Amino acid sequence: MHALYDEFVTYLEREDRLQCVEFALSRLSGNELDVVTLYDKILAPSMKERLSGEKRTEISVWEEHVRSSIVRTVIECCYPFVVKERSQRYNSSPAGRVIVFCPQEEYHEIGARMVADFFSLCGFDALFVGANTPQAEIIEAIGHVRPRYVAISVTNYYNLVAARRTVQQMLRVREASEADFKIIVGGQAFERNPNMATEMGADLLLNTFDDIRRLSPGK
Repeated sequence: MHALYDEFVTYLEREDRLQCVEFALSRLSGNELDVVTLYDKILAPSMKERLSGEKRTEISVWEEHVRSSIVRTVIECCYPFVVKERSQRYNSSPAGRVIVFCPQEEYHEIGARMVADFFSLCGFDALFVGANTPQAEIIEAIGHVRPRYVAISVTNYYNLVAARRTVQQMLRVREASEADFKIIVGGQAFERNPNMATEMGADLLLNTFDDIRRLSPGK
């Protein structure tokens, strides 16, 4: 666990949005953290934190939603640092367009939002569509955007069925139109089921920032 993790979780457990944002921005400004470390070692683990306060009792649904809202605010506030690190830290060159979304009925979008920023850091023009995206809408987006990659994020295991349907439809569209895009899947639902990526027909299963980095030209 990162040395600064407990400090952030303390603010999150208090539902102190301002302090959470100030924590992230001050650490990024002071070079104590970079965007990838902040997302991977602090924000993402904090979303799995199901305990609260000194008694360490399970949090309720509304508390989880409040925390998700706070983390989402932190991520949005960090975007200027994504732009800065893209050119200064990673020296990323243009790598093409990518669509990032969650399938229908998948409402956990924070992981996908972080992934969109990871793609941006690596030089991609990342279009973040978000949660609960109907299959027909993502097909329309593919035709309009003409991306190099389409990335599907699945958190809930039960939403792998919807993801499979969407992948199968994208494969049919790709074959019929000779469109040139690759299908990427990732998210917590694949952690214990990595073979599902191949079974549903995806081209790639990505788990880390380094996986995304290797997709960049010349990497």
